Amino acid sequence: MKRPPAEEQPNPGFQIAPMIDVVFVIMLFFMVMAGAVKVEHELKTTLPGNAETAKETEMPDEVTIGVAENGQITINDDPVGSPTDKTLDGLFSEMTKMAQAAEQAHNKLLITVQAEEAARYERVINVLDVLAKAKIKNVTFAVAEPE
Repeated sequence: MKRPPAEEQPNPGFQIAPMIDVVFVIMLFFMVMAGAVKVEHELKTTLPGNAETAKETEMPDEVTIGVAENGQITINDDPVGSPTDKTLDGLFSEMTKMAQAAEQAHNKLLITVQAEEAARYERVINVLDVLAKAKIKNVTFAVAEPE
């Protein structure tokens, strides 16, 4: 038997149906992702030189109180008092000033107590007592990494 000669397939031309499917998938992707975009709210910024927005006391975002192995207390790496001072009057006065400045600025004062691994617990408790006396509530703890 003889096979009939193979006919050439006619050129179907440009197919629009697959293109419409692709456009709908892309449109669906962008519609779903539009809901996940976070709306940017007003940022509280102060520009330099503007007298109305200038603050009396510049508040740091977070204050780190360090407790060294020898008992030295630091506020953001600045030493406060002596290592043998149990009442920590210098720390109390600094924390009271910062708490009042944060209250006036309507900000939260964030304190991190960062003690070295070999620091005495008694010294950390002294720092916590001073923070309680200064009525500071937002306190977190960290262990200093060895240098």
